[in-house]
Amino acid sequence: MEDKNISHGLWAATATGKPELASLQGEHKTEVAIIGGGYTGLSAALHLSLAGTSSILLEANDVGFGGAGRNVGLVNAGLWLMPEDVIKLVGTAHGPTLIDVLGASPDLVYGIIEKYKIPCEPWRHGTLHCADSMTGYKALQQREKQWQERGADVRLLEKDEAAQKIGSKAYFGALLDKRAGTVQPLAYAYGLAGAALSEGATLYNQSPVISLVKEWGFWRLKTHQGSVLAKSVILAVQGYPEAAFADQINTLVPFNYFQFATKPLPPAILETVLPGKNGAWDTNLILSSYRLDAMGRLIIGSVGNVENVAWSLNKAWAKRSIQKVFPQIGKVDFEHGWYGRIAMTPNHIPRFHVLGDNLAMVSGYNGRGIGPGTVFGKLLATYMMGGSPDTIPLPVSEIKPVFMRSLQGLFYEAGSRMYHLVQRRI
Repeated sequence: MEDKNISHGLWAATATGKPELASLQGEHKTEVAIIGGGYTGLSAALHLSLAGTSSILLEANDVGFGGAGRNVGLVNAGLWLMPEDVIKLVGTAHGPTLIDVLGASPDLVYGIIEKYKIPCEPWRHGTLHCADSMTGYKALQQREKQWQERGADVRLLEKDEAAQKIGSKAYFGALLDKRAGTVQPLAYAYGLAGAALSEGATLYNQSPVISLVKEWGFWRLKTHQGSVLAKSVILAVQGYPEAAFADQINTLVPFNYFQFATKPLPPAILETVLPGKNGAWDTNLILSSYRLDAMGRLIIGSVGNVENVAWSLNKAWAKRSIQKVFPQIGKVDFEHGWYGRIAMTPNHIPRFHVLGDNLAMVSGYNGRGIGPGTVFGKLLATYMMGGSPDTIPLPVSEIKPVFMRSLQGLFYEAGSRMYHLVQRRI
C-alpha cells in the first residue's frame, strides 16, 4: 500500500532510535539555550556537552521535524557552488577556510556516527554528480580541476565508466567524490539527539519559544509552559522557523524538494542500479537525485512539492524518469512519496547572523544540510564558549528579507511542475 505521509515519508517509516522527550515545564537555567532540533541544534548540544558546558535545546515539534527529517540523505562535501565561486562571493578572508571546513564535513558526520554507533544506514561510498548534457560535463571538468587543486579526492569518470557506476547509459560522465556518502537522514538526527543526551545535554520536544528577551544580562526564553534563563542562545531554526521566529522564513528563498521511493528492488536488479551504493544527482538546472536505502528501495527526487495535484504530476514524472534512466527495473511501483523545504539563500551561501550579545545563528545550507549543519553546530558551540566571530568561517551579515520571495517561490514551483509535466515523455 502506498504511504502518503508527504512530510517525512520513507524516513519516518524506517528510522530507529527516536528519543522520548518531554516538553519544557517550569523554570530552568543553563549556560547555552538552543532553539531548533535539527542537525545544527543537535550538533551544538552534543559539542557543548563534550566541552563540559550545560545546554538546553528547545524544539517546537519533534527533533528532526524540519529538513533534517525530509532531505535526500546525501552527506556532501562542500557547497553546491564551485570553490572559486565561493571565494568570489565570500571573500578571501573566509572563503578558503569555508571550503576546507565544509569539504571535510563528512569526516565529522561519519566520525560521530561511528563513535556513538548511530543506526542510520551510513554508507561512505562516494557520490556521483552526473552530467546530463555536454554543458554539464564541461562544468564537471571545472569542478574536478578546482577541487583537485585543493587536494580533494574527486575524479571525473568518462561516459563508459560512469555508466558502470550509475547503472545507466543516460549520462555523459560523472564526478565521483569519495569524501561523501549517504545516511538515513531522520535516523541520523535521532542519533545526534541520543549522542547529545548521553553526554549530558537536555532536550525538549513540543516546546516552541514564544518570546526571547534580555533580562539583567541573561536571555529569557519562554514557552507555553515554562522558561529558560541562559547566558547565550543559538538560533538553529533553518527552513522551519516557528512561533517567535516565524518571520525568519522571509529571509529565505521558497524552495521545495520531493522524493518518491520504490518498493525494494530484486537482488539481481540491485546489482545493476547504483551497484556501489553511491548517492547521485545530475547537472540539470531542475536537478534529479537517485539513491538506494538499506532495503534496496530506489529513491528519486527533484524540485517541487507533492501537495494535491502535484502528487500525481510528479509521481508520473518520477516513474517515467526511472524507466528512462534505469530501464532494467521494468515496472515501477512506489511505496512512499514526501517533500520538504530547503533553506535557500539568494546567492547559495550560508548566512552568519549575530543578533545580539551572545545570540547568533548560521542558516541557509541550500540543500546540503547534513555536513554543514553538523559542522556549524560544532562551530557555534565553540563560539558561544568564548570563541571570536572568526570561529565561524563566514562574514557577519545583517538579516534581510528576500525581495519578492513569494513570487520567486511561485516561479520555482510553477517552473518545476511544467518541466516535470513534459520531461522524458519521448
